[in-house]
Amino acid sequence: MDVIEWLLDSDPAIRWQVMRDLTDASPAAVAVERARVATEGWGAELLAAQADDGRWDGGTYRPGWADEERPFFDAWTATHFSLQALAEFGLDPASGQARAAIARVREHVRWEHAGEPYFDGEVEPCINGVALSITAHFGESGDRIARTLVDGRLDDGGWNCWAEYGARTSSFHSTICAIEGLLAWERAGQASDAVTAARRAGEDYLLDRALFRRRSTGRAADPRFTMSSYPVRWYYDALRGLEHFRIADRRDDRLGPAIDLLRSKRMADGRWARELHHEGPQLIDVSHPEGFASRWITLRALRVLRWWDTA
Repeated sequence: MDVIEWLLDSDPAIRWQVMRDLTDASPAAVAVERARVATEGWGAELLAAQADDGRWDGGTYRPGWADEERPFFDAWTATHFSLQALAEFGLDPASGQARAAIARVREHVRWEHAGEPYFDGEVEPCINGVALSITAHFGESGDRIARTLVDGRLDDGGWNCWAEYGARTSSFHSTICAIEGLLAWERAGQASDAVTAARRAGEDYLLDRALFRRRSTGRAADPRFTMSSYPVRWYYDALRGLEHFRIADRRDDRLGPAIDLLRSKRMADGRWARELHHEGPQLIDVSHPEGFASRWITLRALRVLRWWDTA
């Protein structure tokens, strides 16, 4: 099958990225397609779900109906994850729709934990990393989040959301969120020696583990790290790690095992399947069921390999 044509037969959120990253379409054509994210498909549907108080589903990190006594309750319908999706869709921050939505967040939305404004960040690095990526994408001031992330790095180079409870060993999940946020902040023109050093240390934490292995045994640290997923939410997998290094344009031989793993997952027809679904209520469904070919994962895999193979 023609995989590119299959990818283009999709939502604007995917089409414009395929055009930019896989077909070398002109910047003007890409911009026209990207503009549709605000008015058609998933992007428009998610924008329409925002309430006048700036929130989605009545909450910032948890929806208004969530049980606060269940700390691991996974629901992807609240403001934080809705903003994450809009940034990943590539909603143009200069569009009128984006400016209106972000203004409502800036004015009204507060974190449940301490009542701080959304763009000041939270406590946990996995939350703050995603929040900084969102902040950078939409051109908001994220200095406070960046400082919190830099100051929260552990001695082994990464981050762990349980550090405030005594954890001293970093987590793949927390580390990828943190370095994605720091890189987005740098790319938004906010680079500093401290931010870059922290981001590079976090990258080395993952590289020293070949993106999915334990240093002690060389085996997969978690079988789920070898399974591609989308949406990723706060979860780690090797493809998410590879996407980060592609965006950072940091080539390293230690990426080799993850690249080999990615190649091994390609199906006979040239596509990649969604291997893992992160359970929980969601406002819109943007991917395919587990075991079926996924446009999002195929897009991400193809552009990683294009980057790696064109050194």
